[in-house]
Amino acid sequence: MKQTEYFSLKFVDDKLIFLDQTKLPLKEIYVETDSYERIAEAIERLEIRGAPLIGIAAAYALALSVKNQSPSKSPQRGDLNEITLIFNTACQRLLLTRPTAVNLFWAVEEMKKVFEQKNNSNDIYQILAKKAIEIHKKDEEYCERIGRKGLTLFKQKSNVLTHCNTGKLATGGIGTAFGIIKTAFENGLINHVFADETRPLFQGLRLTAFELEKNGIPFSLQTDSSAAELMKQGKVDLVITGADRIALNGDSANKIGTYNLAIIANYHNIPFYIAAPSTTIDKKISTGEEIKIEYRNKNELIYSEDHPITLENLNAFTPAFDVTPSHLISGIITEEGVFTFPYNFLQ
Repeated sequence: MKQTEYFSLKFVDDKLIFLDQTKLPLKEIYVETDSYERIAEAIERLEIRGAPLIGIAAAYALALSVKNQSPSKSPQRGDLNEITLIFNTACQRLLLTRPTAVNLFWAVEEMKKVFEQKNNSNDIYQILAKKAIEIHKKDEEYCERIGRKGLTLFKQKSNVLTHCNTGKLATGGIGTAFGIIKTAFENGLINHVFADETRPLFQGLRLTAFELEKNGIPFSLQTDSSAAELMKQGKVDLVITGADRIALNGDSANKIGTYNLAIIANYHNIPFYIAAPSTTIDKKISTGEEIKIEYRNKNELIYSEDHPITLENLNAFTPAFDVTPSHLISGIITEEGVFTFPYNFLQ
């Protein structure tokens, strides 16, 4: 199948252009903005999603927050105070959007370091924009490297099961788990991909299917609850998913349902892998117990296309992520290589 080009986001003419992922796959709608508030809203609404991509978007948002504030000449103290207030307000706004994806917090910290060093420059916007572009390009490079490192997982042409979305729509490059799948496919190592629908928001059904079809990779969709039966029938050779935050001991937070997959993969003696850039490793936490799990609005479970599909007054349990213990993970693939249990990312 012929590949059709698409992109998750681009920085063009001092504006961010992003693909509204809530409209996929039926509509490909791109949004153009230079407002950090609009970008923050896009992250909250999942128009922009995926841990690495959230970090990239936040970096661009922080640059844009001072776009119209940079003085034309050497700044006066009042100018600096105003710019600092605006920048810090933007930082706080972005940090409140998604609590689990550590790439967001990493990117904000990287941008804050640059701002604090250069905030008295009259071209602070250009400096911050350059840093955001650097963060974007680095993730693109990391994705390519993850894809190549992941080839070592394949001993033969294989069937792969994946969960949620980890491709170009979630990163600055070809993807993490999806990047490995894409690279393996291009090297003749993929027979078939099984994509979980990924409840409750169907990122697999809508987004991973979109990317697999765009790249001409043979695949089938399935309900999340079908994975065990598929493994029982011997149709899965390995499982590869992404991650939104990884503790120093290897415990990994990813889209809700990942923990289930790890358990049933281990039961069926099927390798279970996590793929993520090193920026997803949170060096401030020792175990997964310290990972803050985001809970979503129950309407995302109860409603479909703005229409209720059950009684609206029902209670709902709505974690967006779960944490897979490190001993269930066969390997964690970053741009640096394939790490195995016991994990210690301080070494």
